[in-house]
Amino acid sequence: MAASLLVVGCAANPNIRVRRTEDGRLQVDGPLAGPFPDTETLAAQACELMTGQGGASAGMVGSEYCALHYYAPDEQAYYLSYLSDVKRQFDTYGRKTCEMPAALRDLKRVNALILGGGHNHPHNRQFSPGDLRTTWNPSRAVDTQTGQSFHRVLYLFFRERTGVCNAYRYDHASQIISALRNGQWVPIGRTVDDSGNIQMLDGADWLP
Repeated sequence: MAASLLVVGCAANPNIRVRRTEDGRLQVDGPLAGPFPDTETLAAQACELMTGQGGASAGMVGSEYCALHYYAPDEQAYYLSYLSDVKRQFDTYGRKTCEMPAALRDLKRVNALILGGGHNHPHNRQFSPGDLRTTWNPSRAVDTQTGQSFHRVLYLFFRERTGVCNAYRYDHASQIISALRNGQWVPIGRTVDDSGNIQMLDGADWLP
């Protein structure tokens, strides 16, 4: 196994466990949270956890955190990885970024299927064009033992000033954007081009 180089993140935050591997990818440990029986429960819990990190809900001066979510076939359960606070570029007042990890280290679930990434926005409840221009290839993951197929998705989490945590997902396979409402995924829009432009569905919006 190739050696890994540790990335210095927020040493005071025990929820951050990330390193840069020799091939240049970010790798996070797992799991931080789970098992969860479904993606709805996963997203609701991940929303609370990720927006509760230092600066994650601090508006224009806040910070983004990234994580992976994955499925353990032997348990038929979903998990959230530990977090990364590694930035793609320096933050500005209106632009926040984090580099999405691409590799997972969960020694108890070596056959885990990575189903995508998740991140918070400290200042905006909407996916950015950059979020939607980045696709996970391939856009589906398959459990080779059962043949079950999973769409890979990107989660977005935003905590409102009221304290309510809103979760959204972008399905890389169907290109549909959904909001988690009353424990159910509700489609609200879709991307219409490779630039990440969004067309909202009739009567739908980012808030109910």
